[in-house]
Amino acid sequence: METLASVMRRDNRRFKPPPSSSAAAASAGRAPLVMAFLACLAWVYVAGRLWQDAQTRAVLSGLLQKSTSNLPKEISVDDKLRDLGCTGIGRKIAEAEMDIAKAKSEGYLWGNGTGGTGTEGSSRKKFLAVIGVYTGFGSRLKRNTFRGSWMPRGDALKTLEEKGVVIRFVIGRSPNRGDSLDRNINEENRKTNDFLILESHEEAAEELPKKVKFFFSAAIEAWDAEFYVKIDDNINLDLAGLIEMLNVRRGSHGLYMGCMKSGAVVSEEEQQWYEPEWWKFGDSRTYFRHAAGSLFILSNNLARYININSASLQSYAHDDISVGSWMMGLNATYVDDDRLCCLSAVQEKVCSFG
Repeated sequence: METLASVMRRDNRRFKPPPSSSAAAASAGRAPLVMAFLACLAWVYVAGRLWQDAQTRAVLSGLLQKSTSNLPKEISVDDKLRDLGCTGIGRKIAEAEMDIAKAKSEGYLWGNGTGGTGTEGSSRKKFLAVIGVYTGFGSRLKRNTFRGSWMPRGDALKTLEEKGVVIRFVIGRSPNRGDSLDRNINEENRKTNDFLILESHEEAAEELPKKVKFFFSAAIEAWDAEFYVKIDDNINLDLAGLIEMLNVRRGSHGLYMGCMKSGAVVSEEEQQWYEPEWWKFGDSRTYFRHAAGSLFILSNNLARYININSASLQSYAHDDISVGSWMMGLNATYVDDDRLCCLSAVQEKVCSFG
């Protein structure tokens, strides 16, 4: 049987009172303190990062200011090129400027004599004229006729050159290099020594408009002359009259001489004298003033200009139109002389059609 003491202990355990309200309040008050503590730590961390960033910006600003203070306020082109590692480009620019100056001295601009420069220009023999007679592979009979009429041959041709006048038949190379056409011209030239062979030009009908550029370039590189004359192989020439005409104008620069004309531009492909670039000549479809292609003359300056700029000069369907277009952009003196009109009725003309 239970004792009184054990019964009382059991009842005390059964009816144990709940925790006091003061303990619960203490437990609930600790949560805000923890949150406040964590917020304080976050604030300290953020403030530290901001201070560190500010210090970094201050250091970088100081370095930038120090670096900027050591630079010149104005940077020259040479300094800029050096900073960019472009000194090689600077040298190339200087070399290009020297090449331009050389080109100007050789005829690119007016008022510079006949185009000779330095030792080379002074050592070369000076001629009055170089006369180029256009010819083709099938024109041997015409060439023989010329050699027996107005054109000297053999020793007489050499004597004429000693007096300052060079005459050459002008021809290119066959489309099939080294074939019988080329070999026949080489053999004929070995006998007569009166050809100017244009090694870079293809002697074909469709290439004829480009021949004039090759002729003037080759002629001015081979002979230093006052004048360069182009004539067709169907022209009879009064050689003495032409020499007299050129002697009167010796020392002149920028002369473009010939029988000046203009005419309609042919835009129909099936017609003779068709001009593929007809649309460039405007609604009137009329050619500008130019010297007829049968015979025209350029002074040293103009011929040298063609030689220097031949790669960028536009060629048209006819060589006289091409040369006329090149002269339009230059300060050339146009000389329209009736004596150079081969169809003219004047008695003192220097050419006629054969």
